[in-house]
Amino acid sequence: MVSPPHEAMHRVFQHDPGLFSRVSRFLGVDIPKPIGATALPTDLTEASPVERRVDTLLRFETAEQGPFLLAVEAQGKKDPDKPASWAYYVSYLWTKYRLPAALLVVCQDRATAKWAQQPVASGPAQLPTLTLRPLVVGPHNMPVITDPDEARADLVLASLAAITHAAEPVVNAILKALSTALRDAPEDIAAPIVEFTAHGLGNRPARHLWRNLVAVDLSFYKSYISEEIRDEGREQGREQGRAQQGAQDVLLVLEQRGLDVSDEVRTRITECGDPEVLRHWLARAVTAASAEAVFESE
Repeated sequence: MVSPPHEAMHRVFQHDPGLFSRVSRFLGVDIPKPIGATALPTDLTEASPVERRVDTLLRFETAEQGPFLLAVEAQGKKDPDKPASWAYYVSYLWTKYRLPAALLVVCQDRATAKWAQQPVASGPAQLPTLTLRPLVVGPHNMPVITDPDEARADLVLASLAAITHAAEPVVNAILKALSTALRDAPEDIAAPIVEFTAHGLGNRPARHLWRNLVAVDLSFYKSYISEEIRDEGREQGREQGRAQQGAQDVLLVLEQRGLDVSDEVRTRITECGDPEVLRHWLARAVTAASAEAVFESE
């Protein structure tokens, strides 16, 4: 099953092909700004039982260097089989289209990025023959965009910055800058950015912050993902409200029965966020010999 972060890491380049030339300056290479870009079929399968499919494939037209192909691969973890597949992709594209072919690998953690950018040769040490040297995008080289004005200047790059830093603490500041910048953007521009960012964060803790920011800062957007994000935020709010009420009910019963409630017990009850657990504690509080006895069977 392909994960949302995997899709976001490469589809963002389909959404804005020019992003590659803007990203290239962080990679230490000089890629001219394209004067045209076309998304090509991603199926690289030949007449054999083995299916080979690149994540995103783009054809760029440049005034300075002519046309070239860019294969974009999203890589979530180390995979010893991938370099051989990547080498096949590049060789196949070169053979099929007779155009220079480049490979960009997008990662969300430093270890995977470091592994992906290592050159891999197809031949023995003394006869490297074909050497794969992919360009790699990840938290090690993507900008940390925490200024709303900087995010506003390139919303797609800011989204990619959030996606590639999704597992790092700095992602919170990037998301706040991005949500602030999106307030001024037309909905048709902002909606895809909201979706790419939400998918790119996956199930990481930062997704909750993004959903809250979208629910508050971008409440006027009506796209499917925005509504889904707001619905989730509202449900989380209701869940928190039920938990707070449940904690108050447990404490009220204990106090009304004249039981001594220590600071430790009070803290444990008020910090519990599970309404179901609080219901069990409430039932025990009615007959418990002491406040501590509420937790006895756990």
